[in-house]
Amino acid sequence: MKRIFLLVLLILGLVISSFKVLSANSPEKLYENLQKKLASGWNTWDTRSVLTHVFLPYGFAVDLNMIDSDGSRVKRFRIGDRSKGAPILQPGPHSFDGTYTKITVNWRGYKLQVESAAIGLKNVILITPLAETKKGGRLAVIPEILWKRGNTLVVNTRSFVLASRDRAVEIETYIEGELLEKKGKEFIVSLNSPIALCCGEAMSLEKATAFVKRQAQEFVTTNKKRFGENYDCYNAMQSVLAWDNIYDPSIRKVITPVSRIWSSEWFASEDFGGFTLFCWDTYFAAMMLAVGSKELAYANAVEITKAITECGFIPNCFYSNGFKSRDRSQPPVGSLVVWMLYKQYKEKWFLELLYKELLTWNRWWSKNREDKGLLCLGSNPYEKVTYFRSEFDTNCHYGAVLESGLDNSPMYDGVSFNKQKHLLEQQDVGISSLYVMDCDYLALIAEELNYKKDAMELRERADYYRTNLKGLWDEKTGFYYNRSTRTMDFNYRTSPTCFYPLLAKAPTQNQAERMVKEHLLNTNEFWGKYVIPSVPKNDPAFKDNEYWRGRIWAPLNFLVYMGLNNYEFREVKRLFAEKSKNLLLKSWLSHGYVFENYNALTGIGDDVVRSDKFYHWGALLGYISLMENGVVCKYN
Repeated sequence: MKRIFLLVLLILGLVISSFKVLSANSPEKLYENLQKKLASGWNTWDTRSVLTHVFLPYGFAVDLNMIDSDGSRVKRFRIGDRSKGAPILQPGPHSFDGTYTKITVNWRGYKLQVESAAIGLKNVILITPLAETKKGGRLAVIPEILWKRGNTLVVNTRSFVLASRDRAVEIETYIEGELLEKKGKEFIVSLNSPIALCCGEAMSLEKATAFVKRQAQEFVTTNKKRFGENYDCYNAMQSVLAWDNIYDPSIRKVITPVSRIWSSEWFASEDFGGFTLFCWDTYFAAMMLAVGSKELAYANAVEITKAITECGFIPNCFYSNGFKSRDRSQPPVGSLVVWMLYKQYKEKWFLELLYKELLTWNRWWSKNREDKGLLCLGSNPYEKVTYFRSEFDTNCHYGAVLESGLDNSPMYDGVSFNKQKHLLEQQDVGISSLYVMDCDYLALIAEELNYKKDAMELRERADYYRTNLKGLWDEKTGFYYNRSTRTMDFNYRTSPTCFYPLLAKAPTQNQAERMVKEHLLNTNEFWGKYVIPSVPKNDPAFKDNEYWRGRIWAPLNFLVYMGLNNYEFREVKRLFAEKSKNLLLKSWLSHGYVFENYNALTGIGDDVVRSDKFYHWGALLGYISLMENGVVCKYN
């Protein structure tokens, strides 16, 4: 009996030990370790200012302010800031891991180049006045202890020491430059000559400059060698993503919001950062990040997917104040992006981590948005959670249109909203097509994870809606249209979403050729020097040139291009990719901006206020070119 008891204990111990090993390698634990790895080292982590250099995980910071000769001061530096008196920033290269950054600052005639180079604990911040700068400016160098992490600060004559409370990590920062005065913990340095802030090692100005130059050359040379003629597209994409990348202490995660303007204006606090994550925006960011950083790609795909609401859908938006759009979702591109990341990195744990949420979201669409065999846009009522102002815009036309992602598209002008069904009374060709695509990609994921029953369910659902999409085809005009659920009449106001059946592989080759020839390549509708406008040129709303009424949006370009890949349009795809690239580089090469949207006639992004100057999905215009040129594989 004693031997049996001991044998049972041994077996039990082996089982417990095996469980511990499995737990250590569970998808959740692997992701936790990935986030810990990301949240380390020097980088521009703070959402409020790109000139705040932060060392994670401790939250040590070196903050930079500029001071005019009259004593006026600027504290926040955000790319694309349109507020009165804000500094004008022209971003340059930025490595994902913070090993090199470069940006130009222009405030009240003081023009500076700010570079940084980091290795381990060491970080050199080099501030160089440009030739045309005026004299008399000052720089305030301010050591900070962020997010109440209990660190310590010691201020010396020309240096300061930031350390963890247990003194396990200490970083002394030495100031090389013309020190004018010291006020408390602030060091006031003249901007008339170069400045080097040497964190972790004392250096001369010459040595610090050489260190930064070496890092810059290594970073730029490596990317130019890897991407060759595609370097400019990749450089624009990496820069906008890296400058928008932040650490948010409220969720203790590294994420890449759409821009610092959206995040810091709406939800930042004095002690904690602030972020804005939008649904399809963040999935597209993950897809682009995968070209250069697996970890950041995973982080963004995971964080937006895990933001799933209590009702089972990925919300249109998720803010750091706890608000989620619990009434509506947004275009379902998650399975596409997750599959693309898996095909690139071949890590099955990543699929396992997100599969449950993606399947729940997929099932939610058909249960909550179907009307007469196809999907409609909707907005559901729900009991308020945060009482944030947007919680009052539910179960209404406005909320439903936001679910499309095309906030003020004329396709929805005058379309009635049914408060009992919580739906627009219009079958939506774009959402229905994207949903078929979602079913197709999620079926591939289910098969990869050996969920055969789920895969069968998904394929049956895809075929059901793909078949029903035929009802939105108009043989007379050779195009797909939204259709009223009240009268079953077509709505002949269109947008690039009417090409989305190509993503669902719904049209025949002959139908696809008509769509392309009669509409995409029609210069009275969508074709031109720059493509593809969010409203055809022969629609009266095109002249509005306001947000989704006539301007070019990179995600529309990307999805139309992906649809073209399902058919034989080699030359059209090449031209489409070339035009998209040219649009991106027009602003990037001249001013270093990647715009939220662009003028469809001039290619300018800065001609209207409602076009964020540094919004990461604008770089999809370059991503298309990377796909077309084989830098990024197509996983259609």
